[in-house]
Amino acid sequence: MIARGLPDTDRAHIDDILAPVDAELAEQYPGDRPQPQPAHTVYVSAADVDVDTPRVWGERAATLADEVGELLTELAGGDATVVDLARRRLHTDPVEDLRIDLEDGYGWRADAVEDADARRAGEILAAWAAARPGSPRSAGVRAKGLGAHERARGLRTLELVLDGAGGVPHGFVFTVPKLRDVRQVEAVNALCAAFERAHGLPENSLRYELQVEIPQAVLGADGRATVAEAIHRGVPRLSGLHYGTYDYSAAAGIVSAHQSLAHPVADHAKAVMQAAAAQTGVWISDGSTQVVPVGTPETVAAAVRRHHALVLRSLERGFYQGWDMHPGHLVTRWTAVIGFFRSAMPTAARRLQAYFDRTASDVVDEPATAMSLASVLQRGLAAGAFSVDEVVRIAPLCTTERVAALRAGGGGLPA
Repeated sequence: MIARGLPDTDRAHIDDILAPVDAELAEQYPGDRPQPQPAHTVYVSAADVDVDTPRVWGERAATLADEVGELLTELAGGDATVVDLARRRLHTDPVEDLRIDLEDGYGWRADAVEDADARRAGEILAAWAAARPGSPRSAGVRAKGLGAHERARGLRTLELVLDGAGGVPHGFVFTVPKLRDVRQVEAVNALCAAFERAHGLPENSLRYELQVEIPQAVLGADGRATVAEAIHRGVPRLSGLHYGTYDYSAAAGIVSAHQSLAHPVADHAKAVMQAAAAQTGVWISDGSTQVVPVGTPETVAAAVRRHHALVLRSLERGFYQGWDMHPGHLVTRWTAVIGFFRSAMPTAARRLQAYFDRTASDVVDEPATAMSLASVLQRGLAAGAFSVDEVVRIAPLCTTERVAALRAGGGGLPA
């Protein structure tokens, strides 16, 4: 029994101190977004892209999957169901997210050529938006960046893309390369506001991603994490951070033979990105590998093993999205993603069942862990790794509604 409680004036004083803190934290760290994060972003040069590109990539990937079927089963731990589900994905929905590239993957071309390609890119994006769900769930462009040399060209390209699209297509997002200074984020925000006014869009409806491919984006001259400040200046327009493997590695002095998603330099950059973006609703995407599965059977097999291992490594470290630069990457992307979540589902479902049922088990999970377990189920369902029926057969209380409520912070527990 408390002999002497705190006076009401003291309680009020504590509330006065903490109320603005509560409000600021709630605004800056709202938690995960409810929408499913894409498993990948496909990059295709504006010179090569067409309305049929997602379908063609899926067909080429399916052909490769047939050629390396035994290897895929081996990589899936002998689970033929994983390979079958990956094949299904290649036939029905091979590309979730796509960027038409007018930056490094496109290069510098005559202005008239880039103008025409930018307009055509806009027309393709509009066609995809009208054809959903049979086309990428989200799509956009990567134009040239905000540096003095390329800024005018990049802004013109973005304008022409939107003109070609007849406005801003649903699901449109553009990637801003080579972030170096947080003041560049203010410029992108101003650009978005101008586009919204020009196209009669609601405020904050245009979305962009920042590409972290220069060390100054991680650590600024003042010793602060540039990317952390960039996030809070960019939200709510800012939707993602994408790691740029090769530009970042080169800028950090890593020789080309050792540039990789798995290099310690890459791990450091992505760890800072991950910590800065945690609970902000900003998605993190890993970068790409330049090794593609073409050539002799031995070369193809080595590339398949390499990409599968890199995707799994990213998933294990909490990076649930990455870049795919070749149709063959789709094969290993979906095999790795589906295998990862399918193998994790039974344990996650059983532990959530115990959490929801308030029963004893060999693991005592706290609410934060339960939210993480719910994430396994939601991400796996979005990837097509398993069905709702498979989940509830293992854990009847793990309904879609209850898991969604838990992920949203509602607890998900029965009343």
